[in-house]
Amino acid sequence: MSSPAQADILRSTDPVTGDLIWEGAVASPEEVDAAVARARGALPVWRGRSLAERVRCLRAFAESIGEAMEELALAISRENGKPLWESRTEAAAVRGKIELSIEAHERRCGDFVNRGAHTRFRPHGVVGVLGPFNFPAHLPNGHIAPALLAGNTVVFKPSPDTPGVGEWLVRRWRASGLPPGALECVQGGAATGAHLAGHAGIDGLFFTGSAHVGKRLLAANADHPGKILALEMGGNNALVVHEAADVRAAAGVVAQSAFISAGQRCTCARRLILVEGPESNELLDALEAVVAGLRVGHYAEDPEPFFGPLISGAAADRVSAAAADLLKKGARLRLPVERIREGTPLLRPGIYDVTGMPDRADTEIFGPVLQVIRCRNFAEALEETNRTRFGLAAGLLSASEAHYRHFRETVRAGIINWNHPLTGASSAAPFGGIGDSGNHRPSAYFAADYCSYPVASLERSDLGEAPALPGFSRVP
Repeated sequence: MSSPAQADILRSTDPVTGDLIWEGAVASPEEVDAAVARARGALPVWRGRSLAERVRCLRAFAESIGEAMEELALAISRENGKPLWESRTEAAAVRGKIELSIEAHERRCGDFVNRGAHTRFRPHGVVGVLGPFNFPAHLPNGHIAPALLAGNTVVFKPSPDTPGVGEWLVRRWRASGLPPGALECVQGGAATGAHLAGHAGIDGLFFTGSAHVGKRLLAANADHPGKILALEMGGNNALVVHEAADVRAAAGVVAQSAFISAGQRCTCARRLILVEGPESNELLDALEAVVAGLRVGHYAEDPEPFFGPLISGAAADRVSAAAADLLKKGARLRLPVERIREGTPLLRPGIYDVTGMPDRADTEIFGPVLQVIRCRNFAEALEETNRTRFGLAAGLLSASEAHYRHFRETVRAGIINWNHPLTGASSAAPFGGIGDSGNHRPSAYFAADYCSYPVASLERSDLGEAPALPGFSRVP
């Protein structure tokens, strides 16, 4: 958990033990202004480097991460709380993002000529990156790497819950050969982020977080159409089970989809949609058995837990309150969300049957809460899947390829999986959603698309003869 202890100090602690992890100054508005100015000053130098030189810098960063994978994983676990096994996968993704960014830039932003017209790509300029706490290294790096590769300079504000990881990442980037000012870091909470997001000196803003904050950023920049915004804003994701080949295997996929990272992934399953039949009750029984066996605890415990704490006590309180509200509104309890240890944000995962509940809110409960919805048939399950203002992720567990084809063509979401965990996403593909989940600028492989803009040119080496046009007189 992190919070400003006083107006100008930010402290980050281990979410479970409360041990101090990081402490530093909150950037004042004047310091944010200065960081933007330094990034602006570095822009001609960095943009002026050849693509090959920028690639060498990115690969030096990847090599540095490869040499410090365990150090990065430990930094993530200490500050975020996730188990080391999961932090190691995040550290590997940070390194892997570099070659994927290089490949994506070449394929999607390479200069080309089409029927005599030339197209080249140019960086926007100075871009702001607002990072989340749940993947404090991988997700901001997913913006930073392609932005730098395209020739932009970056001002990065880490989440106030994970400032230490953000600072660690910036140190590694700077040591890779970036010119001074090419990557600036400003620490702080909502006020710092708002000042950066609304700054007249930035040309773009890349954000990962809640729909509520994303909409505020969009509204704040409504009068600045020249500033590009890439927003990834979570979802109320549905996982449908219908005619699964192996009910026990399906239960394992559901548990992983709903509860990995303590439910703190934007692609986690929030709604489990079951087509009524003998399979549905069998699956719920198997799911409860799997969930009862999930280990929840501190990252340093042995044996290692499946997931750790929520990011803070306040976050755990919000999730517990949301679960209690489901019961108050008529949900039927299958497994309760419970605090494992008082005074910590360690929560035991909960399952709530909300079928037929009249006042079911379309919200993202960002924690280990799964809502079960029973449907009479597959058509009704498809309607329920789309009954959301969000559109990030949806999945189907089924032995029928025909059902999957119909599902894929009917469901509104940017990520649609078949017989895979809903949280499974490839960095070699686009990542993002529609509706309240994003603004049609998917990240991951497609991040290259929002890191530069195309310039079209008609060219020849001499003026030649002016064309003979009706009513147009040539110079005599």
